[in-house]
Amino acid sequence: MKFQHFICCLVFILLPFVGFTQTAILQGVILDELKQPIEDVNIKSGNLGTTSNENGFYSLRIPANEELTVIFSHINHKNITATFNLKNGEIFEFNPVMSLEVEQIATVIVRGNQRKRVEGITTIDPEIVRTIKGAQPGVENLLKTLPGVSISNELSTQYSVRGGNFDENLVYVNEIEVYRPFLIRSGQQEGLSFVNTDLVRNVDFSAGGFQAKYGDKLSSVLDITYRTPIKFGVRADLNLLGGSLSAETVSKDSKFSGILGLRYRDNTLLVDARQTETNYDPTFADAQAFLTYKFTDRFHLSFLGNASINTYEYEPQTRQTNFGTIDNPLALLVFYDGQEKDAYQTLFGALKANFYVNDNLTLKLIGSTYHTTEEEYFDILAQYRLGEVNSNIGDENLGEVEFSEGIGSQLNHARNDLDALIANLEHKGYYDINDNNFEWSVKYTHEDIRDRLVEWEVIDSAGFSINPPSIDAFNEQPYSAYEGPLVPFQNIRSTNMTKIDRVQAYAQWSKRNELGSSDVFYNAGVRIHNWTVSGEGLESSTQTVVSPRVQFAIKPDWKNDMLFRIGGGLYYQPPFYRELRDSSGIVNPDTKAQQSIHVVVGNEYSFEMWERPFKLISEAYYKKLNDVNPYTVENVRIRYRAKNIAEAYAYGLDLRLNGEFVPGTESWFSFGYLKTEENINNRGYISRPTDQRLKFGILFQDYVPSIPDLKMYLNLVYQTGVPGGSPSYADPYDFQNRLPDYKRADLGVSYVLVDPNKTYRAKWKQKFQEFAVGVEIFNMFDVQNSITNTWVRDVYSKRQYAIPNFLTPRVFNIRMNMRF
Repeated sequence: MKFQHFICCLVFILLPFVGFTQTAILQGVILDELKQPIEDVNIKSGNLGTTSNENGFYSLRIPANEELTVIFSHINHKNITATFNLKNGEIFEFNPVMSLEVEQIATVIVRGNQRKRVEGITTIDPEIVRTIKGAQPGVENLLKTLPGVSISNELSTQYSVRGGNFDENLVYVNEIEVYRPFLIRSGQQEGLSFVNTDLVRNVDFSAGGFQAKYGDKLSSVLDITYRTPIKFGVRADLNLLGGSLSAETVSKDSKFSGILGLRYRDNTLLVDARQTETNYDPTFADAQAFLTYKFTDRFHLSFLGNASINTYEYEPQTRQTNFGTIDNPLALLVFYDGQEKDAYQTLFGALKANFYVNDNLTLKLIGSTYHTTEEEYFDILAQYRLGEVNSNIGDENLGEVEFSEGIGSQLNHARNDLDALIANLEHKGYYDINDNNFEWSVKYTHEDIRDRLVEWEVIDSAGFSINPPSIDAFNEQPYSAYEGPLVPFQNIRSTNMTKIDRVQAYAQWSKRNELGSSDVFYNAGVRIHNWTVSGEGLESSTQTVVSPRVQFAIKPDWKNDMLFRIGGGLYYQPPFYRELRDSSGIVNPDTKAQQSIHVVVGNEYSFEMWERPFKLISEAYYKKLNDVNPYTVENVRIRYRAKNIAEAYAYGLDLRLNGEFVPGTESWFSFGYLKTEENINNRGYISRPTDQRLKFGILFQDYVPSIPDLKMYLNLVYQTGVPGGSPSYADPYDFQNRLPDYKRADLGVSYVLVDPNKTYRAKWKQKFQEFAVGVEIFNMFDVQNSITNTWVRDVYSKRQYAIPNFLTPRVFNIRMNMRF
């Protein structure tokens, strides 16, 4: 109201200077169907006109006391025509919502969402991301339901795509690359994903065959855009696992806007439900801010900042794991002493300057700094009994270990420290001319990593120390004395001061055209990446790779809405610090970039069923990998050999059907087939650690027709087991056993107390824009999924048993969402 009074007074003062013409003001914010602002909407009435700004805001002065027709038009949306008859001096707020329509680009007609379809990018509605939470809320919780994406640990946000590992995925937030932690070895240590879903506007994901403008990784791209606020608002989410709070605002002149997000996470509810009884005290918290200031219509400056503090204190007490068969039930009973204390602190800041030179040319300058300090300290003594379980029904000792086949202890020690500073400076440019789009970039990166690794493990069986597998002398105690030196079963000690300097550049061209009666899209680009590894005690090494990439898409002029595309190229992944360090902690600066020849062929078929929209997306892919750096995976920890001694391949098929299975909601069904193998040192092809053959995923949303405010979601994943569970020192050619299949279903039921599209008489409801409460059941079928094994010895038979380390069982959660 103050703003309106100010405008009225201003109009009154200026009235003598403009004569006696009577006028009114029409203003508001233009949104799309996702309630996001639309920029550059043309608002026209006769000879009068204006355009909406980046926040979707517009203001048009029109003659008063006469009926006028105003047309709102945008190249991607349906026109809106409205008639107004305003009084003199009246300020009328009109906020239209524009729906997608056919888009006209020169002589090529494509739909508004076609731009990402032809590029092979999957777009996820950010409202679904905010609604479907799961045990690990975030974008990653939905990615696991997509074909080709594998997440087999609900406590982790790490994912693998089409046979790659966790380190082969690019993640961008507002065009700025973000990084995953270095020392994390288990999901329960991990905490929060970098991406704050409360701030998200767009979620784009590509599972392969992406353009040259994206970086040098082998598997996927997750491209996140945070939203620019258009008005003041507050959003809160509270549940038994923590909560989040976000606030956004915009200045009266729309020049300044800012959004702030706070999050807190406590995994105690999930960890306490596992078989190991612990004293567990985690603190995962972060704060993010995205601020934008528009100095002029052509120059904008934005800041993205993040500060996170993760502390993890873990004091295990006891554990009993039952396994074996009905005829021979066994159990592992463990008593612990000691504790683990970890700390991860991250600071991230980025400045981005956008200069819109004209309608065709945009220049950007981006600078960012990422600093992380990580500590991993633990001393844990585990004393175990391995024995037979009393299975006599009715016996008072039913379920207890009665006969011990193995008795031993295991002492694990670590004092690991890491300090990493990564600085980036990048220039980007965009130029459109005659339906041709050109994009380019030059980027410099400096990585300074200081790492101390001190780990050892001592294993004792029946009072006798077990030698490491690298020692040929087998310990025959207690039957014969062992006179050799006593050494730890595993012992790693190293200190590394490593610096990596990178220069990257890319240039790409895109064009839409016609081929006969069909619409076509072309994209071709090339990347170059030069890097130098140096450091204390290291001989400097410099390498360069060139990566050409192409895409082609065609939309035939058929009755059925079909789109065909093919993409691929030569993809490289220059080694990051983790890939340079082998399992013993030694850095190899001569490690080469892994290479992948990648081809993706896809089809999208859009159709109507039950008078509602649906889409079937099919993609087949093949990768031929050279200079492969073999690795092992234990939980979420990856350890490389830091040698390019293997070759590999991967191929598969991904299918996804999505649409409105229930009117007004989006759901999808996914299927993926994958086969990936590697040949290490010409010893023959074996399955890679990520060789997950079959994948089924379902995201289903529904509501009660007679009570539409009562809603539910089902997030279901089935994945066949991957090779793993072997001892970390094992030769993969000797251990090709697979972990059990991963099966998980999460269910959420919520009731909407306040709907933003409704009006309420109750005063307490008028204070909210949205308000919902709900219950979630994680792992609703209580499936025992395992991701690793604990290996213990039978002192008499010298046989080793693999005892599965189970993930979380069924857990109930209560959630409350509010928006003001």
